[in-house]
Amino acid sequence: MPNIPANELKTRGVTAIEQALADSTEAIVSVRGKDKYVVMSFEQYSHLRTCELEAAIHETRKDLAEGRFITESPADHLKRLETMK
Repeated sequence: MPNIPANELKTRGVTAIEQALADSTEAIVSVRGKDKYVVMSFEQYSHLRTCELEAAIHETRKDLAEGRFITESPADHLKRLETMK
């Protein structure tokens, strides 16, 4: 994964990001020599979000199929949340 020093972003801006992403889907931005951020194209970000949402749907369907859910009124739900604090 390519690494972009933060100082390079100051001087080259988006061009540095575009070049780093030319051959990779992600690049690391380092600040004072430490990896701090990851940058990616919006297309890659959208793909990852879609994967996360599909995983959440799968997990929810599994919970429903295995009976791991509670049926309650909104008021009872709020009361239960208060007791969990």
